[in-house]
Amino acid sequence: MDTFVLTLDLIGTFVFALSGAMMGVRRQLDLFGVLVLAFATASAGGILRDLLIGAVPPAALSDWRYPAIWISAGLIAFAWSPRIERLRHPVRVFDALGLAVFAVAGTDKALEAGIGPLMAPCLGMLSGIGGGMLRDVLLAQVPLVLRAELYAVAALAGAGVVAIGDVLGLPGQATAVAGALLCFGLRIAALRYGWHLPIALQAPRSPDEPPA
Repeated sequence: MDTFVLTLDLIGTFVFALSGAMMGVRRQLDLFGVLVLAFATASAGGILRDLLIGAVPPAALSDWRYPAIWISAGLIAFAWSPRIERLRHPVRVFDALGLAVFAVAGTDKALEAGIGPLMAPCLGMLSGIGGGMLRDVLLAQVPLVLRAELYAVAALAGAGVVAIGDVLGLPGQATAVAGALLCFGLRIAALRYGWHLPIALQAPRSPDEPPA
């Protein structure tokens, strides 16, 4: 199971790094900027998760495979972005895949560290959304998790499947795959059909109030 979780973590690192690097290419950043976004998107969530569960130093900083993967993904995006862009909505698809993989891998790592089944999915969700939030902050835009259709909720749903499976004693790999599929499916369906949580209503502005 440890090998399976590590594999999920490495896959999530690659697809998230590719997502972040493609955002950098779209913003016409130089090679260094693209690699910074690849690192931030791929590593921030996992580093924060590992710090919270006491797994120090974080795997993203101590295991050579993680930098090798996000650097490779950044270089691939920088060199072959026109080909990648031919895919339909590549950034969002990569982002949804990374979200799903990191959510279940993060939950598994939290459960293995002794975190209870109620809080472990929250750490799994944090693993999934942390990198994207830092990426969006670096690009000076409102984080996707605060404005997108079922982003954090999809991650929490997938992470919850893993936690429930652990409580019921179900096979870990099967529940991880089921959780990842649920998260990915919800995110893609939300993108396709515009599903979202209720949006706060804006109070009417006073005539004397200056514009925001």
